[in-house]
Amino acid sequence: MTLALAGSAKAEDLVPYKIVGDGIAESLTGSAGDAARGRTLVLARTTTCILCHSGPFPETRFQGDLAPDLTGAGNRWSVSQLRLRLVDASRFNPQTIMPSYYRNDDLVRVGRNFVGKPILSAAEIEDIVAYLATLRD
Repeated sequence: MTLALAGSAKAEDLVPYKIVGDGIAESLTGSAGDAARGRTLVLARTTTCILCHSGPFPETRFQGDLAPDLTGAGNRWSVSQLRLRLVDASRFNPQTIMPSYYRNDDLVRVGRNFVGKPILSAAEIEDIVAYLATLRD
């Protein structure tokens, strides 16, 4: 299995999306993501979830404790809500420390490797959404 490197997305790769209520109903890629790739991305220490979140990952040491546990994420949030949380968590909480993984405008404290581009690609967002949706109590 080959994964794109997180942070490899470019500004021109951003696809338009429509926020409806508290989520983004339509896939950013036009299809569902791959949950197995999503799990790998969730556990990647370079840019994503495991840095701040813990979850049902017994084989992974040193899980984050700054953000909610991801156990049961698929019960707490719909696919649409998960997608928006990854795309732009500041829509739910303007003071959040969670990065907006699929934006490149009006951001503060952006690492130089991510200036002008999203942290994750549309496909990576969809893969993570697919995996998180499987996490049920």
